[in-house]
Amino acid sequence: MTKPVLEVVAGIVWRGGEYLAVRRPDGGPMAGWWEFPGGKVEPGETREQALVREFREELDVTPLEFEYWRDLRHEYDEFSVHLHFFHIRQYSGGLKGLENQLMAWVDPSGPLQLDFLPADTVIVEALHS
Repeated sequence: MTKPVLEVVAGIVWRGGEYLAVRRPDGGPMAGWWEFPGGKVEPGETREQALVREFREELDVTPLEFEYWRDLRHEYDEFSVHLHFFHIRQYSGGLKGLENQLMAWVDPSGPLQLDFLPADTVIVEALHS
């Protein structure tokens, strides 16, 4: 049986040399893990449109300057995820966790102290190298 493949966008938001990490809210799938904000690409949506929509829905901001960086696939037990990562250098609005998620700014030159989702580990390691 073939596992479903989820097409997902994720934004690496930069502020003064640090990037934004978001903790998945309690009660939802994979609660408690840290990740890069973003979400599923809906049918008929471009990746860029999905990125803007997800940031508005989750964090009440609109990405203004962003560029595609890289993609990766990760296998979970029940599904596969195909992640498309964007660097976001500028956005409008004030960051608010609209889904009651915690947020943290991470210094990539320091040690990593957050438990990121397994799918994001490769990206985190690349940012910290």
